[in-house]
Amino acid sequence: MTSAHRIVIVGGGAGGLELATKLGDNSGSHKTSITLVDKNRTHIWKPKLHEVAAGSMDLADQELDYIAQAHWHHFKFRLGELVSIDREKKHIQIAPVIDEAGELVTPIQTIPYDTLILAIGSLTNDFGTQGVSQYAQRLESLADAKRFHLRLVNACLRAQAQAGPLAPHQLKVAIIGAGATGVELAAELHRTTRAIISFGMDRVDPEKDLKVILIEAAPKILPALSERISTAAQTLLVELGVEVITNAKVQKVLPDKVLLSDGAEIPAELIVWAAGVKAPDFLKDIGGLETNHVNQLLVLPTLQTTLDHNIFAIGDCAACPWPQANNGKGGIVPPRAQAAHQQASHLYKQINRIIKRESLKPYEYRDFGSLVSLGEYSSVGSMMGGLIGGSLMVEGLFAKFMYISLYKMHQLALHG
Repeated sequence: MTSAHRIVIVGGGAGGLELATKLGDNSGSHKTSITLVDKNRTHIWKPKLHEVAAGSMDLADQELDYIAQAHWHHFKFRLGELVSIDREKKHIQIAPVIDEAGELVTPIQTIPYDTLILAIGSLTNDFGTQGVSQYAQRLESLADAKRFHLRLVNACLRAQAQAGPLAPHQLKVAIIGAGATGVELAAELHRTTRAIISFGMDRVDPEKDLKVILIEAAPKILPALSERISTAAQTLLVELGVEVITNAKVQKVLPDKVLLSDGAEIPAELIVWAAGVKAPDFLKDIGGLETNHVNQLLVLPTLQTTLDHNIFAIGDCAACPWPQANNGKGGIVPPRAQAAHQQASHLYKQINRIIKRESLKPYEYRDFGSLVSLGEYSSVGSMMGGLIGGSLMVEGLFAKFMYISLYKMHQLALHG
């Protein structure tokens, strides 16, 4: 009797968890053993983190426990952070887990693999900007989002309780980076901060005292999207009362203000860094594999790493070729949830070829457009595909339904 093919997936984000679930559901027919490794105990769809930060999402409905998902879908889960890859011995090592009391939960673990799939995701890139690591908050994890929300509520409570007038920075939120995360957080905060104030905080005027400022270095917000979508989004944000500042390069972040390169100062009690994307620093040359300047693993069109065909990378941590990008000049697949979802589906379809060591079909990225949520009732974006022969701008309630449907597709992949 032949032993099961050991597949180890590191990273339980959109791509990694979907792939582990699909493979686990069919592990008997494929004769595979599936192990998912993640440093967190629970999963949440990363595009939803801005809703957690703003306090507009019920976590009990959306948070998924990895241990329970593993039990329901026939794969193993191991808690811990990837430390090293031994390509010769074909095993990985994950760090020990220590709880809040300083007690050991799990020791260093060594996990053997026949096929290793890295789906570790991405982090924000501060480009070495002074003060960001000390004074700015990021939205990279559920813990980050919860921490920001607590600080937001505390800021409102502090303002309500104090006897004197508000300081210039109080109840001001500066969001640095007007990509999807920054824009969505700005829109969501407008609504939720007013909801918090409405719960008996009569000493705070939501229109006069609360301010959300969105700062972008590029000439427009949502710089990766079209001028039309950017303009529509900015119009909606300004109507909500969000202050939008473009062509503004941040020079330094201080505890209560943001300094711009032109000398301007923006007072703020809460500062969020949402600019730039890079893969985690520990991926740099891990296991001797090739990485680029933002720590992404270089992969072939088959999603195999360039130096080891038993190791794959998907999602934000992979620098996957996209020949059609830039009008045929080429580029890499953008770090989006839709790419991670597509790559997980592609690898699942290739699993029998991987086990049999047959030649693999290349992955081809299909850009279905981009959607940005602007609060409870509105979204803007573009939808692409053969049915419409190009791109179609969508906004308002219809775009909101499309945005929600993307999340429903992710839930469908996880729960059936």
